[in-house]
Amino acid sequence: MQFILHKIIAAYKSKLPFVVYNKPKDKNVFGLFQNDASLNVITTDFNQSGFIFAPFDSAEENIFFSLKNSEFVSGSFTKKEIEFDKKLTLKTSSKDKYVKIVEKAIDAINTNEFKKVVISRKEIVALSDLEVEEVYSKLLQLYPNAFVYVWFHPQVGLWFGATPETLLKVEKNCFTTMSLAGTQEYKNDEKVSWNTKEIEEQQIVTDYIVNKLSDFSSNLEQLKTETVKAGSLLHLKTEIKGELLKEGLFSLVSLLHPTPAVCGFPKEKAKQFILDNEAYKRSYYTGFLGELNIHKNSNLFVNLRCMEIKRNNAEIYIGGGITKGSIPEKEWEETVAKSNIMLKAL
Repeated sequence: MQFILHKIIAAYKSKLPFVVYNKPKDKNVFGLFQNDASLNVITTDFNQSGFIFAPFDSAEENIFFSLKNSEFVSGSFTKKEIEFDKKLTLKTSSKDKYVKIVEKAIDAINTNEFKKVVISRKEIVALSDLEVEEVYSKLLQLYPNAFVYVWFHPQVGLWFGATPETLLKVEKNCFTTMSLAGTQEYKNDEKVSWNTKEIEEQQIVTDYIVNKLSDFSSNLEQLKTETVKAGSLLHLKTEIKGELLKEGLFSLVSLLHPTPAVCGFPKEKAKQFILDNEAYKRSYYTGFLGELNIHKNSNLFVNLRCMEIKRNNAEIYIGGGITKGSIPEKEWEETVAKSNIMLKAL
């Protein structure tokens, strides 16, 4: 692991593109360190091997680190306790603005424009200094159940994330995806109960995915919905599995992304509401990232619980699903809880 951390330091100092990541519940850490500073994009050809970093808006470019043009390394990490010696203060707070957008979204839902929409925002945190390898190490220790990554390209930027949501996992002709929605804070050993709003929100996502995949796969299997823990938060998760009837990873990814878990339903109407009202660019937040055809497998994750480093600031991306039963004040509180995921690592 120290070898990989040293490579992170060297690549970042040399302004060479790289990504280092580990998969949920896996102590193995992998990295792709690109041999030059070129910016490579990938469109419909998802048959190449490497690492993809894709934006929320599919009209924008997918950045790709090719296995052929990168050094692929691996290592492992050991779990250890972390000491927190800093207290960070949020530089901006956009509560009033966020609440107003949520209220507008609820009005649109009540007039049947759509059933669900995901409204997001950014929190900006001032940084006095930043050690890239240290932040990544902390994320690894804090969130063993997430896909934890650090990604850098000198022409794009520096990103960190610890996402709990799988977009798609493909092994040979079998795939797994998930419906993940509904959020509440973890309160030690208290019995978990979910209200109608959260159950409805998660069911919208599940129904959408199952419906979209029904013509694309055989033996579609919907597993039992369960509560899963991601850091200090709890979510509802339903795994969906199947066998591919048609070839074409790009077609399958395009079918799923963006799911109602990060956009809304119906997708196009919800997406237009987001573009018209959020008043900022999501960039790679709620996009997807991960392995394409590495060791014949693909593992893609939705880019949630993430932040982008710009100059001396960390811009933390957070959001929540809005349905008919949403309460604006509680939706704000949910985003505050989600911002703590990245704040801990800083």
